[in-house]
Amino acid sequence: MKNFQTRLKHKAVAVTAAVAAAVGMTAALPAFAWEPTKPVEFVVPAGTGGGADQMARLMQGIVVKHKLMNQSLIVVNKSGGAGAEGFLSVKEAKGDPHKLIITLSNLFTTPLATGVPFNWKDMTPVSMMALDQFVLWVNAEKPYKTAKDYIAAVKAAGPNKFKMGGTGSKQEDQILTVGLEKATGTKFIYIPFKGGGEVAVQLVGNHIDSSVNNPAEAVAQWRAGKLRALCVFDNERLPYKAKVTDTQSWNDIPTCKEAGVPTDYVMLRGIFAAPGITADQLAYYVELMKKIRATPDWKEYMEKGAFNQTFMTGADFNKWLTAAEENHRSLMKDAGFLAK
Repeated sequence: MKNFQTRLKHKAVAVTAAVAAAVGMTAALPAFAWEPTKPVEFVVPAGTGGGADQMARLMQGIVVKHKLMNQSLIVVNKSGGAGAEGFLSVKEAKGDPHKLIITLSNLFTTPLATGVPFNWKDMTPVSMMALDQFVLWVNAEKPYKTAKDYIAAVKAAGPNKFKMGGTGSKQEDQILTVGLEKATGTKFIYIPFKGGGEVAVQLVGNHIDSSVNNPAEAVAQWRAGKLRALCVFDNERLPYKAKVTDTQSWNDIPTCKEAGVPTDYVMLRGIFAAPGITADQLAYYVELMKKIRATPDWKEYMEKGAFNQTFMTGADFNKWLTAAEENHRSLMKDAGFLAK
């Protein structure tokens, strides 16, 4: 009975459960066929402070605040080998329903770039939680007011004079940087860091000239007036119109295409479980993700981080993953990043 009450949100439903229990009818009420019996490890295949780490810790907090699980959700960062450490730990946990991982596009880029024996099919897809955007950022002290201004300065300086900071090597940020170079005829020195939080700090400190950080990774520095957002790498402007800085909303940032930089790229924020779990165990986690997304905390985070809020599970998610893998293979082949 206690387990029911921790899961049901509305008093009327809880009362119904109590009445049913009194007459021996609890079996007729909704209940999970399976629930975690010990703490669940939630792997982040990236460093601390980046977008995946922030989202995982937000989800952990939502689970605690809204009492969505009877067991703990424990975030563990495993960033070694461009995230391969994290992915392999889940692949090797076959049949263990107490292990989840939050994925970004290194789900595709890491095995393609390194040849590590891993593929997204080696895990159990749970759900797409959102798609993350990329923004071209510069230090607010610099004179560049638009992406066009900045690219013109990079071109004028000549190749390998400006430093572009990003998370990891041969991953999303560097792939996007190569795409930017091809689209504009520029050449940056690419400087890899462990996470997007560190990238933002380095840009504020003028140790790099620009970054292609996700919105959530640089929003604090943007709000504080330390960074300037030049353009978003998508076909449409972000829909969020509430002011983030004193003068700008996410919607005020032009697309890079509007600014004459014809490059776009979005990144997966998805949840996977270990391979070989049962249908009941998968159903539990799909339902948990839906409950997390329904909270006001999640909705606020989505708007503040300017996410594309697409949600997928099942066959739709598998179809999207298959197409995304092929797209990354093509992009990385063009960039010369595929493992030899």
